[in-house]
Amino acid sequence: MSRLPALLLLLAISGPAAAGTAYKCSGASGQVTYQDAPCAKTQQQQTLQLTNETAATAPPAVAWTSKPAVVDGAPVAPAEPGVPLIPLYRCMHAVDGDTYVSSNGHPQPFLAPLGMLGALPTSLARTYGQPGGAGISAPEANRGRVGPELVASNYVWVQDQCRPLSVPEICRELRDEYEQNARQLQRAFQSDQPPLQRRDSELQAQLTNC
Repeated sequence: MSRLPALLLLLAISGPAAAGTAYKCSGASGQVTYQDAPCAKTQQQQTLQLTNETAATAPPAVAWTSKPAVVDGAPVAPAEPGVPLIPLYRCMHAVDGDTYVSSNGHPQPFLAPLGMLGALPTSLARTYGQPGGAGISAPEANRGRVGPELVASNYVWVQDQCRPLSVPEICRELRDEYEQNARQLQRAFQSDQPPLQRRDSELQAQLTNC
């Protein structure tokens, strides 16, 4: 077996100063070997001079191809693509002025008593409970004695006002919801976990855009 590759490797590792002589030995059967020592007397010998350039020649670079990462012998699946951010809106309730976040920027109008909107100079108690007022008390209203005439004359259609949130605001709302959902998932019974787990996956996918 040829000893020249091992010799070349040794010289290459040693650096350019390791140049020297190699011997090509041919036997009677025609077998050729290379070695760093002189050939036996029964072999034909040919010397090869190794220059600094030959010893210092580096092997060709290996071209690496991109492959999936492997963990414990199994390829790691690529990350799922992110889901585009859904638009969110901050809305103000038309009656009490409380704010909330919604994915619907155009909530449905609803009927609200004029007294709750400040359209009447008196409170609801005086408007509905005093003589000369609306003519009913709160318990009577709860029993469904509000007729069409009363609704038409004392109720008005209103609608919550909404504005679109910016991307940083949407991301902040999503992070808050993700943390709240995670806390609920930790405390939930196993039978209650599937919808929370689905929401967890949805929020993680959307947060990849933040």
